[in-house]
Amino acid sequence: MSAQEGVREDAGHGGDAQRGSPQGNGHGNASGDHKAPQAAGNGQLTQPAEANGQLTQPAAANGQRQHAPAGQTQPAAANGQTRRAAGGQPPSAGGSGLREWARHPRTRMIALAAAIVAILAGAGVYVVTSGNGGSAFPYIGPGVTFPGPFRVMSVLPAPGSQQADGSQPITVSFSAPVGSHSQIPTVTPNVAGHWQANGDTMIFTPDLPFSPSTQVKVTVPGGGSGVQSAAGAALAGPKTVQFTTAPYSTTRLDELLSQLGYLPLQWQESELGMRTTSSQQAATSLAGEETLAYDPPSGVFNVAPGYPASLADQWQTGADNVVLRGAVMAFQSEHNMSITGDVTDGLWNALFQAAMGGQNNANGYTYAVADQVDPETLTIYHDGQVVMSSPANTGIPASPTVNGTFPVYEKFLNTIMSGTNPDGSTYSDPVQFVSYFNGGDAVHYFARGSYGFQQSLGCVELPLGAAQKAYPYLTYGSLVNVTG
Repeated sequence: MSAQEGVREDAGHGGDAQRGSPQGNGHGNASGDHKAPQAAGNGQLTQPAEANGQLTQPAAANGQRQHAPAGQTQPAAANGQTRRAAGGQPPSAGGSGLREWARHPRTRMIALAAAIVAILAGAGVYVVTSGNGGSAFPYIGPGVTFPGPFRVMSVLPAPGSQQADGSQPITVSFSAPVGSHSQIPTVTPNVAGHWQANGDTMIFTPDLPFSPSTQVKVTVPGGGSGVQSAAGAALAGPKTVQFTTAPYSTTRLDELLSQLGYLPLQWQESELGMRTTSSQQAATSLAGEETLAYDPPSGVFNVAPGYPASLADQWQTGADNVVLRGAVMAFQSEHNMSITGDVTDGLWNALFQAAMGGQNNANGYTYAVADQVDPETLTIYHDGQVVMSSPANTGIPASPTVNGTFPVYEKFLNTIMSGTNPDGSTYSDPVQFVSYFNGGDAVHYFARGSYGFQQSLGCVELPLGAAQKAYPYLTYGSLVNVTG
């Protein structure tokens, strides 16, 4: 465009407010959307009286997030129970005792069974059958008793903490073993999960981790209808504590976007042999993905080869930066989300589903460099390869093209750019193959007699053939680096 080009008006951007909505493409007068390059007594063990030894806590009817789409179920423990490992102690290693232990399998099995009963009885393990506020446990055995009145000794996560790992269980410890008919503590928000008791401790394990940045309240009921000790002592009164879960890890965001191909990075998980189980769980389980979002596996990032150093210079692991923002926008675009670059609960849930489903980036990765050193050029890197380089025009001194790196946020095959020139006159010019990256600045075609020097009012102008070739590569979230 001549010096008549300028910042677009809203009228020239028709329908922009709706862009990113799944109901429409919001491209105004564009003739088409962006296109991607193809590319678990009496001498024997007994089960608790309740069904399966455990009652799953129901989810709240309102205000409860849904962790999986319709038709998708989460894996559950067998019989809904918590299993404890226990084993007998073999005879002394001296003399023939050890040989007898090894030689007589029947004797060995009887001894092991007796030892298991003794250990379980001593530990005081029982499963709580509850939703919030339930009661009645099968009582097995005593635990540790501290002097003084029956009371709450501790709660984990720590009361008042602001960065709690939402994937960890809630643990309430008492000064004496808990009675079998105690009332169950209440957890708010009311999430699906189960309580279990182990001597002087009650533990709540949610079916899925708590949501990030969520305030959680635990109320332990007191008095005659509350939690009681095995000896019948009651808490003097209820006790309520609160903690707040941490946000999900930005490092895990980096890892997921890298694995799905939205970042120009190669990520290698450390100690892979030790993490195989967790990795497999994360690939198939929403609970596993959410757990790793709180506590990501360690690994190493390397910028993929074939890109200029300016791209690597703008990347930092575990921190907000323009490279990450562009990747988020690209993901939002491919998943019919509003293209904002904001990291929301909805974005995380979509990422978890994409990771479990192997839904990789179909567009590939693009990085464009607009060099304002004469002769001015635009060079586009795609998946580590230079796919085009063309003479280009940038802004005149009165309306320069700002240096920096910006993600593409809007695209039009055809549109009208309208505005005011530096001299006060107005313009309304048709342009083609338009990819906006910074306010009113865009890469686009505009007819000129020549290219390679300052002529626009801030846009990066290309000849028709080059603009047509650049357009499908400059997908939403692609970075345009203006330098020089």
